[in-house]
Amino acid sequence: MEPFQHQAIVWRPSPEMRERTRLGQFLRQYQIPSLDALRERAAADPQWFWDAVVRMIDWPFVAPYEAVLDISAGIEWARWFVGGTSNVALAALERHLSGGHGDRLAVIEETEAGSVQHWTHAALNRSVDRVAHGLRRLGVGPGDRVALYLPMGVEAVISLLAAAKVAAVAVPIFSGYGVAALATRLQDSGATLLITADGFHRRGQTVPLKDMADEAVQMAPAVRHVIVVERLGNPIQWQSGRDIAWQALQALAPDGPYPTAVVAADAPLILIYTSGTTGAPKGTVHCHLGFPLKATADLWLAFDLKAEDHLLWYTDMGWMMGPWMVYGGLITGSTLILYDGAPDYPHPGRLWDMIDRHHVSVFGIAPTVVRALMAYGDGPLVDHRLTSLRVLGSSGEPWNSDPWQWFFERVGQGRCPIINYSGGTEISGGILSAFVSEPIKPCAFHGPLPGMVAAVVDETGRPTHNQVGELVIQAPWPGMTQGFWQNRDRYLETYWSRWPKTWVHGDWAYIDDDGFWYILGRSDDTIKVAGKRIGPAEVESIFVSHPDVLEAAAIGVPDAVKGESLVVFVVAKPGTQPDTGNLQAYVAQHLGRALTPKTVWIVPALPKTRNGKVVRRAIRASYLGVNSGDVSTMENAESLDAIRRLGAGDGHVQGEGG
Repeated sequence: MEPFQHQAIVWRPSPEMRERTRLGQFLRQYQIPSLDALRERAAADPQWFWDAVVRMIDWPFVAPYEAVLDISAGIEWARWFVGGTSNVALAALERHLSGGHGDRLAVIEETEAGSVQHWTHAALNRSVDRVAHGLRRLGVGPGDRVALYLPMGVEAVISLLAAAKVAAVAVPIFSGYGVAALATRLQDSGATLLITADGFHRRGQTVPLKDMADEAVQMAPAVRHVIVVERLGNPIQWQSGRDIAWQALQALAPDGPYPTAVVAADAPLILIYTSGTTGAPKGTVHCHLGFPLKATADLWLAFDLKAEDHLLWYTDMGWMMGPWMVYGGLITGSTLILYDGAPDYPHPGRLWDMIDRHHVSVFGIAPTVVRALMAYGDGPLVDHRLTSLRVLGSSGEPWNSDPWQWFFERVGQGRCPIINYSGGTEISGGILSAFVSEPIKPCAFHGPLPGMVAAVVDETGRPTHNQVGELVIQAPWPGMTQGFWQNRDRYLETYWSRWPKTWVHGDWAYIDDDGFWYILGRSDDTIKVAGKRIGPAEVESIFVSHPDVLEAAAIGVPDAVKGESLVVFVVAKPGTQPDTGNLQAYVAQHLGRALTPKTVWIVPALPKTRNGKVVRRAIRASYLGVNSGDVSTMENAESLDAIRRLGAGDGHVQGEGG
């Protein structure tokens, strides 16, 4: 743990800057003296606050809502804007056209190969209409799931909004996933249509999305159609009767706009998968007046995003931050900068080039990527002005001090605040954030976002300061997932089962003497590799499908670049001698290269409780050479000795493998 109590404030907004921010304007409008006072009022009267937020955003309702909040079924199943009807496409696209802003730039797309395209709001809307018409001609309608297995390009944005227009449910899937991970999500969601591409470039190599999609669809019989974007012009193995080219889909469209479906505020919009400690990935369900509203509110109040901003967040559409950027950025009327390639290819200054060329003003990135770029030194920054930047953002994992300072001083030149932002897929955005309008400490959060009634609690559930505890939320908010897809009980067990009316998020947190907050990592077994969250069970299930593997246990360990690396302990089947390099390649094939274990160890046994549960907590502690805690419930505590020796020989996870 870093010495948080000794951190000093390194950035303060001027009084003029505070007054100009959206948050400052909001406070003046409602005669609220400070952000802390707003937090208190929002907690005491959430209906007032969220009503004020939709009025601030000027969300386009077709039928007005009769009640802001209904908790008659319990706060776990809160309903928002009851009786209201709308569609996110009305907010993100159509109101810009009706407001006379159709010629404003909506999207700039740059591929790793260097091609650049510009899309106005009007051009984007025309393409969304054509794809929506095409989806309806293929029988896609309200509630149907449309999976997106696409790079971070304009087709992903069009697909996301076209699905909304026909009242279908979008299922974005990380473009770095392999066949098994893709198939799992197609199967669980019951997607009837998949939109993918022939491929895209990553470090100059082709990622063959269509080939992997073909394998995955064989395991997902509900998929009736596969739409293929011909991004690279590579040869495609077309499946007659199933596959349709992207351009051919749009050719199905009649002339004229698509009549956007008007839906209830809580109609499902998007299904985003996230991983937990056990079982299959969880499909978090979000609605039209949930995820987009929360994303936009956070971008306005914390990041001070405005219509004139150019927003680049280095992410993927399969992670929460991709749809978050698309919905929030387009609703604001700002310009999205999309990039599908590596951050340091073909040279380490690639992102800095893009910031200068596309006049990026709000730039977000994960600490993992900053650590990787920092390793190149200051040279790649020398020939870049970066004067368009006014706000930096970060999400996905905790910071450590040196990369934070480098990002602040070298990239932001000491004049741009870093908006540290942490929440989750289930949240639709942030729980904690820094703010453009408030002082900033390195690696810290100023506190909860307005409307998020958060606390740090001890093992009894009581609030605590100056002590590491569990991050919890004690009131509902509009972006809260409407449960897990077809698994009501798992949702309640995951978040609501520890203390009454309390959402336990699974993060360790800390509040210092000055009231600044810090996230210290996961309090459960969930692993974050370069900001990509995966449950150990999903990794372990791939390992045990290998013919030489009997059992497996996956843990996350500290990594200087990625934040965490994946380390897996394997028990071999009798009579076999698995090669660890082959096992790493096997996992990469199934889950994607981004989730390749750094190290695989062959061990004689895994530590288990008497009822057969693998004790990952003790495995991780032993490997890192720290106290394993109470092992009295273990059947074979001596198995930790071998793991402890491996960790010592590995130099506490600095080695390369077993």
